[in-house]
Amino acid sequence: MSIHGILGEQTTDYPTEYSPETLYPIARSMGRDVIGWQDDKLKVGVDWWQAFELSWLNQQGISQVAIARFGIPASSPFIVESKSLKLYLNSINFTEFGSWEAVQTLIAKDLSQCVQANVKVELFELEDECSGLLIAQPDGVCIDDALADSTDKVTLCEHPDASLLNFGDIENERLDKYVVLQDYAQPYVFYSNLLRSNCPVTNQPDWGTLAVSITSNKPINNANMLRYILSFRQHNGFHEQCVEQIFADLSQYYKPSELMVRAWYTRRGGIDINPCRVSDIALLPVPSRLIRQ
Repeated sequence: MSIHGILGEQTTDYPTEYSPETLYPIARSMGRDVIGWQDDKLKVGVDWWQAFELSWLNQQGISQVAIARFGIPASSPFIVESKSLKLYLNSINFTEFGSWEAVQTLIAKDLSQCVQANVKVELFELEDECSGLLIAQPDGVCIDDALADSTDKVTLCEHPDASLLNFGDIENERLDKYVVLQDYAQPYVFYSNLLRSNCPVTNQPDWGTLAVSITSNKPINNANMLRYILSFRQHNGFHEQCVEQIFADLSQYYKPSELMVRAWYTRRGGIDINPCRVSDIALLPVPSRLIRQ
């Protein structure tokens, strides 16, 4: 994956004047081509970006601060490079605005132009207790201790390994490649705080919490699911691509009737990224933030 832009530069000049040209788009197709799965099924969902270092001037020249949430539809042809977004937000630090609505409208216009889709922008006051930015807890069961009683060594993988979803099931081998179905579909809701991957540009580690809600005729093995999640630890991929890879792998292996995969990544440069993909838009959850954000 060859990517160019501000993110890979060693030194950076921070603009002090409004600079929408700083925003740098990256084609989603770069990550989706690697996945090599049904592209349309990865376009249902939202990437929520939360920015905690947003500031501008009011007409008296006094700095204003807010927390922002940007909702970028998964159907957009582009994402925005994270460092370019940070520089763009910094570029309005000394720009005067007549109202919060004016700031919101401008950012929505510029981000929408960058990703070529309508981006929803929300601004929150720091004292707003109803903003949805209070600390939440993932739904379901944490599977991080699923291997506590196992003696098997978990090895490091260079790339995500979906075959780990049927680890140890060789004795159940059938023509359908270990997919042993129940007579009924069962819902499973679980999460892990152990999702880790690397930025494909800087190779810096990205940590996140992964949550899955899935309804399938195939039973979920928590130990195998954890092995699979751990296989991302040395993978180079953007947050969005990692979530889409997981969504594609679970879709192909479990053949679910319903599926939701989301991740809350820890903040970098004052911004955290939280992709979510669903099998049906009706399954889209509300945006939230976790303790590590």
